Amino acid sequence: MSQDEYREMLPGHTDFKLPEPPPAQRVNGRRPIPEKGEPMPEPMPEPMAAVAGLDVWDQRVADGLAFLRRRLAGAYEVDEFGFDPELAERVFHPLLKILYRDWFRTEVLGIENVPAEGSALVVGNHSGTIALDALMLTVGLRDKHPQQRHLRLLGADLVFRMPLMSELARAAGATVACNPDAERLMNSGQLVGVFPEGFKGIGKNFADRYKLQRFGRGGFVSAALRTGTPIVPVAIVGAEEIYPILADLKPLARLLGIPYFPITPTFPWLGPLGMIPLPSKWLIQFCPPIPTAHLTEFADDPLVVYNLADQVRETIQATLHELLEKRPDPFGP
Repeated sequence: MSQDEYREMLPGHTDFKLPEPPPAQRVNGRRPIPEKGEPMPEPMPEPMAAVAGLDVWDQRVADGLAFLRRRLAGAYEVDEFGFDPELAERVFHPLLKILYRDWFRTEVLGIENVPAEGSALVVGNHSGTIALDALMLTVGLRDKHPQQRHLRLLGADLVFRMPLMSELARAAGATVACNPDAERLMNSGQLVGVFPEGFKGIGKNFADRYKLQRFGRGGFVSAALRTGTPIVPVAIVGAEEIYPILADLKPLARLLGIPYFPITPTFPWLGPLGMIPLPSKWLIQFCPPIPTAHLTEFADDPLVVYNLADQVRETIQATLHELLEKRPDPFGP
């Protein structure tokens, strides 16, 4: 019997077929892409999930290298005030958000009172020895606003006389607190932030916490009136407790050329460690906007300016009292 005759006698010989090769599978990195209508794949076992997680870090590293390449090549844009949106978004805000979210446990209320588009003048109370309240307000607005709007802060001259601080402040979107700059920003549809108490607010003793200081001559109101920009008062609770000022060494402050030299429970006793802010609980509430479009012709009327500034101040002070009742424990959850 030949071999061919022997194979033909085997059962199933005529029905035997080679298996078809599996269809080609589209992949994205290491993961298959399901076809339309196909169910999503089951979760991978832990070791495989860990390997796939490398894709996320690969992307982050690639993004970081691309960011550095753009910075080194100068392929980025800044506006006429020096604002660098990419640097603020990629560097400043992520770092500040650690304080905002994890250290101060910040809650933002009334964000719907901030316009979705167009200009507005955001006026807040100032405190905290170091102006962290301005930075947290910027991060909170960017974090909670539906349009993720940037807040352009108006800063004191002292900030822009300091070499490194000046460049950082301008790159983050700040500019000098003067009416011409404020009006140009508002005329271009920006959100502008101002703290009329100035150094009187951030340098006051802990015994005067949450008591608003004088608002100056109301220059911020004049700028809002000239541009017809609505004013949004904002109350910030929490900054007063981060560096409680027990005393101010005025002679030393004059010697150093600074507005005040604070003595706190931790500074200067603990040296650099005394610069770590205490983890107080923060509440930020945006109040309903105050329209000014109907008062543009009274921009130079001292009585109108004073009355409007006083209305903003009273709104903030009343809101501070309400927030303090909501937050009975300064260091609570």
